[in-house]
Amino acid sequence: GGLWKTTNNGVTWESVFDNQATSTIGDVAVALSNPEIVWVGTGEANNRQSSSWGNGVYKSNDGGKTWIHMGLEDTHHVGRIVLDPYNPEVAYVAAVGHLWGPNQQRGLFKTTDGGESWENVLYVDENTGCTD
Repeated sequence: GGLWKTTNNGVTWESVFDNQATSTIGDVAVALSNPEIVWVGTGEANNRQSSSWGNGVYKSNDGGKTWIHMGLEDTHHVGRIVLDPYNPEVAYVAAVGHLWGPNQQRGLFKTTDGGESWENVLYVDENTGCTD
């Protein structure tokens, strides 16, 4: 589990997400406009009995050296993160939510301030999540 990084075309790999509260990853997005900006959505998005849940979204501004927890703690399972190709402060997060019960933090979330605040722009109900 976790997140691994290579800087030599896969000859060697370095784990860059070991010190976080969770190691289960649903999606990773790297900003096209600045590859030092990396977003990680935690929690496997596949619906099966052995799926592990996460605790929201993380962001690195230094290529994975350090991470900041950006919220959405109760999403549990992130299916997709999409970044604006010109502005990495704009991100969309598709949240599945709890796999085995209802919860409010489901749907498609959007931030325009780099994850400081989130708006749920596509919410159906507490039983319907969003994924890719």
